[in-house]
Amino acid sequence: MTRLLALFLAVTATCAAYGAPFADPTRPPGALDGDAHGAGGAGGPRLESILIAPDRRIAVISGEEVTLGSRYRGGDVVRITESEVRIRKPDGEESLKLLGREGKRPARGEREMR
Repeated sequence: MTRLLALFLAVTATCAAYGAPFADPTRPPGALDGDAHGAGGAGGPRLESILIAPDRRIAVISGEEVTLGSRYRGGDVVRITESEVRIRKPDGEESLKLLGREGKRPARGEREMR
């Protein structure tokens, strides 16, 4: 009976641990992220990543996944390239670019490679 109770408590504790809200370890710290929801902060929307495969083109803008032809904040995604996403809005087109190597700074204690 004691073993059965121990097993029940272990399973219950394990379920509680799986249900705990863990932070995403790949998400940048809040100071670099703009705001808690990834809405782009004061600088507007931020292009985070692009995936180009033979059958699809996907971009992540401020934490939201968009595809070619989808809508994003009142505009249509009209172009996705290796480094840029273009969004057509009623007042014109907006271009979001990935931050290239030249725009990045080395981390503290890390030397820049050239």
